[in-house]
Amino acid sequence: MDVHVNMWAVLLATASSMVVGAIWYARGVFGDAWMKLTKLDPKSMQKGAAPALLLTVVMSFITAYVIAHVSYLSNQFFHNSFIHDATTTAFWLWLGLTATRLVVHDLFERRPKALTLLNIAHEFVTIMIMGLIIGWLKP
Repeated sequence: MDVHVNMWAVLLATASSMVVGAIWYARGVFGDAWMKLTKLDPKSMQKGAAPALLLTVVMSFITAYVIAHVSYLSNQFFHNSFIHDATTTAFWLWLGLTATRLVVHDLFERRPKALTLLNIAHEFVTIMIMGLIIGWLKP
């Protein structure tokens, strides 16, 4: 079976993750709380920002591609609308992989629960928007 992935959808979903992150972690939204919980300050954030942003784009691209790939497989199995299968797939991938792994990781690092919740919520919004974009721009 061939898996069809709309690369424009993947690229737009990748860009959306950067927009969501920029808004989510803005100082007027959750950025101040995030910096306090991570014990970072604006000055230290600037050091190494370019490589971190570049790697974030690459990781977001991989995430978007995986959502698109698995959404296609899901749609071939369930035969719902593509947007339904893409958003459902995004939700289950978020819950089963992202949320669970963040919780386990953060528990062992003894990170504050508020930080874990803040990051899980960010990932939920990011991945669901990716799923909506991929579903809307079906292959």
